[in-house]
Amino acid sequence: MFRRLDLHGCTVAEAKKLLDRELAAAPKGCELTVIHGFHGGTALQNFVRTYKHKRIRQKLLSLNGGETILLLN
Repeated sequence: MFRRLDLHGCTVAEAKKLLDRELAAAPKGCELTVIHGFHGGTALQNFVRTYKHKRIRQKLLSLNGGETILLLN
């Protein structure tokens, strides 16, 4: 299963709440594409790429620098 989460326009605190909510709701084995952007700054990109959560099995960097793919347990 594939899911997408768009964090454009969020603060890091808002992004954390949305990401936590999505991680709690996503089914096991899901691939979650997090759209964080990077042209307007890298705060969200850095947050997503360094964030640790027990559901995140692996992080993959997309060919699009504004996305990070999370493989979930």
